[in-house]
Amino acid sequence: MTAGRPIRPGLLDLERTPAGLLGGRCPACDRYHFPAQATCPYCASACDTVRLSERGILHLATVVHNPPPGYRGRTPYGFGVIELPEGLRLVSPLTEASLERLPAGTPMRLRVVPLFVDEEGREVLSYAFAPAEGG
Repeated sequence: MTAGRPIRPGLLDLERTPAGLLGGRCPACDRYHFPAQATCPYCASACDTVRLSERGILHLATVVHNPPPGYRGRTPYGFGVIELPEGLRLVSPLTEASLERLPAGTPMRLRVVPLFVDEEGREVLSYAFAPAEGG
């Protein structure tokens, strides 16, 4: 198997350890967005690409038992809304698939996870949030 690749270019910072999510920050209105874009979705100014926080708080969770069309990962999987310190709320896959372990307010931590192996034998990487052990 060859080296992994992100499911979408510009989504993950795999150059540093730990890997992280790439978002955008607008210097004009000082707002963040995800995924990164060259133009601010709030004020249309030019944006910088920044690394987002790897920790957040779970606001809502559910479990997906039937995969959506085109999904090539494992099921069941958790799916939730994570609020980052930057003020962003991300809809994200979760590593945990038990609702009993996913109450609102749970501290969460970013994980880069393999989703599937592509036709060239490379792991296709995505992101998910996992309960942060010890907060």
